[in-house]
Amino acid sequence: MKVIGRRIPVEPGVALSTWSIDGRTASALLDREKDKGGRAEAHHATFLLVHGLASNARLWDMTALELARLGHRVAALDLRGHGESDKPDHGYDFPTLISDIATVSGALELDKPILAGQSLGANLVLEAAWGDPDMATGVACVDGGTIELGSAFPNWDDAAKVLAPPKLIGTEHNAMRAMMRAAHPSWPESGIDATMANFEVRDDGTVAPRLSLDNQMRILRSLWEHKPSTRFAELEVPVLFIFAGGSEFGPPGKRDSAKAAEDATPRARVLWFEDADHDIHAQHPVELAALLDLQVQDGFFWDLPTARTAD
Repeated sequence: MKVIGRRIPVEPGVALSTWSIDGRTASALLDREKDKGGRAEAHHATFLLVHGLASNARLWDMTALELARLGHRVAALDLRGHGESDKPDHGYDFPTLISDIATVSGALELDKPILAGQSLGANLVLEAAWGDPDMATGVACVDGGTIELGSAFPNWDDAAKVLAPPKLIGTEHNAMRAMMRAAHPSWPESGIDATMANFEVRDDGTVAPRLSLDNQMRILRSLWEHKPSTRFAELEVPVLFIFAGGSEFGPPGKRDSAKAAEDATPRARVLWFEDADHDIHAQHPVELAALLDLQVQDGFFWDLPTARTAD
């Protein structure tokens, strides 16, 4: 499978870094469609993957490769200010970030992909599908999509003080990697590598976050203002919520917000990785891909006949 990287202009002077894989051409797909083991003909989908705050597209690498191996077309992007994308000092509001995602989707000719986002990315893709149902076949929110920071912090100044990122500029590269490994002992090495890509390595061997503090706070302000609970009842596409049971990120309480989202959204499904932390895609990439694939095969995102026989 060939990974194709492209830089896509989203406005004059601003381009985003993207990559895509077309697993539909892989030989694995031919094997999948032979109805082995009682499994009906496989369906394939197109996914556009959106990372979280202060993260980058590489966190999706292993999930994307597995989705492609399963026969799906997959693309991912670095949001503006993140990863290898350009880093202007403007455009960090939700409407602009969503416009960027739509521009990338159109430029890559993805044709109504399943929009999958993690954390901030989940809130973004849910808002995108609410604003333009024709933009997506469905939405997959990975430990996000229900984040309402304003519920926990009614005052922005209080939120800014609590949520401001730690000062990591100047940390020695190997020390940073050791900190990441200590914080995430159950992660595969691919997850640590991808997380380290959140930083640039300077000539003196120290690191600096690729997302500047000012731009991170601009996005946090936009996330603080976002109220996805006001969107649930009006969503016209299927929404899959995948939550990490080992992380309580997302006030006013993940279990309560998950139940509220499921009850309010016309076509929703809530699934849990009970022992996972917030970055499910880094910790359990293959398992997450298998779960997403299962939802495609059983027709959740479309009105398809069940594609898997009962055990």
